[in-house]
Amino acid sequence: MALQITEDCISCGACEPECPVEAISAGDDIYVIDQVKCVECVGHHDEPQCQSVCPAECIIKP
Repeated sequence: MALQITEDCISCGACEPECPVEAISAGDDIYVIDQVKCVECVGHHDEPQCQSVCPAECIIKP
């Protein structure tokens, strides 16, 4: 149960501060989600916050 950021990421950084478990960080070219830390906001929010703020709509469930 973890989300993934696709290569369509525009590196805007909107998703990083929204993650309640700090699973998102800047990668070499795009932002990345730590698959071990990501809980898809379960226990924190009703829906994944990173997906709701992503302007490129590049955060998906693999």
